[in-house]
Amino acid sequence: MTIHARALLFDNDGTLVSSLASVDRCWALWAEEYGITEEFGTIELHGRPAVEIVADLLPADVVPEALARIETLEVEDVPNDGVHLLPGTKAFLDSLPADRWAVVTSATRRLAEARLDAVGILPKTMVTADDITRGKPDPEPYLLAARELGVDPAHCVVFEDAPAGLAAGRAAGMTTVALTTTHRTHELDADLVVKDLSALSALVTDGGVEISVRG
Repeated sequence: MTIHARALLFDNDGTLVSSLASVDRCWALWAEEYGITEEFGTIELHGRPAVEIVADLLPADVVPEALARIETLEVEDVPNDGVHLLPGTKAFLDSLPADRWAVVTSATRRLAEARLDAVGILPKTMVTADDITRGKPDPEPYLLAARELGVDPAHCVVFEDAPAGLAAGRAAGMTTVALTTTHRTHELDADLVVKDLSALSALVTDGGVEISVRG
């Protein structure tokens, strides 16, 4: 299978890098600090902006302070082996021109930059939770990234590991590629499902990028 694209849009956590251990560690500590460990156990964390998670768990007047606290915990945890590259990430990104791809993450810009800097990824274009009003599964983040790259959404490919992100990509009218780094295949509704970016190769042409599954 070959997918033709003019722009490639990547989720970060679970797609380019893994920060699951850090996320679990920091949010568990955060929940303890706010005395909501029982309620916290029912919340889906992955692929959602922190502000939505915090708002689901705490009164509105506490949200700004609690949001700042989880951001600080996660940023400070980055040097504590809080993030590492997933297989194939560096080689795949290195094969792409800087103006053909973007990172689209539910993390804040401060946190996203801390994690990406730690593994040596420097995207020219990045959309974060700070840039949008509605997070995934709403299509707004991916539509904004397409606009910033100057590419029609129909010519974009979204790379995601989470159902919410894939739903956002579909709603934006984009081709979707799912990675089974955090969810099982049957949980992922996408045009193509692979284990991670090491399963793919990219060929840059005058018309865009051809993405193929490695033989």
